[in-house]
Amino acid sequence: MEWLTEEKIPIGSSAKAVVDWLTDNGAVFFDNLSIVLEAIIDALLWIMQTPHPLLLVAILVAFSWYLRRSILFTAFVLAGLLLIINQGYWEETTETLALVLAASSVCMVVGVPIGIAAAHRPRLFAFLRPILDLMQTLPTFVYLIPAIVFFGIGMVPGLIATAIFVLPAPIRLTHLGVSSVPKPLLEAGEAFGATGWQLLAKVELPYAMPQIMAGLTQTIMLSLSMVVIAALVGADGLGVPVLRALNQVNIAKGFEAGFVIVLVAIILDRFLRQSEPKGR
Repeated sequence: MEWLTEEKIPIGSSAKAVVDWLTDNGAVFFDNLSIVLEAIIDALLWIMQTPHPLLLVAILVAFSWYLRRSILFTAFVLAGLLLIINQGYWEETTETLALVLAASSVCMVVGVPIGIAAAHRPRLFAFLRPILDLMQTLPTFVYLIPAIVFFGIGMVPGLIATAIFVLPAPIRLTHLGVSSVPKPLLEAGEAFGATGWQLLAKVELPYAMPQIMAGLTQTIMLSLSMVVIAALVGADGLGVPVLRALNQVNIAKGFEAGFVIVLVAIILDRFLRQSEPKGR
């Protein structure tokens, strides 16, 4: 078997060459991108950390009632947020939410148009499919390395690593929603003289909206699952106490931080979940 390993296919060296080329030739682009993303994260942090925590809790509780009109859900949101404050993880929670919201916004802005284009061009989707598979299956620690090289340490590389891992979800679900529009519906729109853009805006996107919203939900949940990984590259948030608990073998701290992450995930999921029709 030695003859088979004598001439290695240069997978690793080729990847390194690409990263080196991007580092040498794309420094201005990556610096500007880092500034923009950092500004977005800072703006979100300012919005969530400037008001008093109880004021923000009151706003979120009122929004939960407006959204669901459910006493149980509103009480759960109130109890959950007060428990987070009681455990002393409010600041870390806002940092995690800023990272999740920023990463989700980037993924939806990029992923939805790509999903629409892929639905209209089967060859494009055939080309994208193995790339999306690679993005979802490649261990996240692998692309943390170029994220650090391009963006340094902090929230921005955590956001980039999160976006790379999460981006396939909105692309796939948007493609699924748009490509599953019934042909008779499209033919009816064409019969009434609708242009391609009008068909997209008036027929395809409304029909695909449940799948697109499912993509948004998946994007936020997957982003939240990356908080611990993002902490490895210096991103603040709930991943930091988890890593500290791991390093110190601190069961109590690890369980507290992990429970808060689960609580945030449940609250976000209930906020985004579409209401079921009455009578079911």
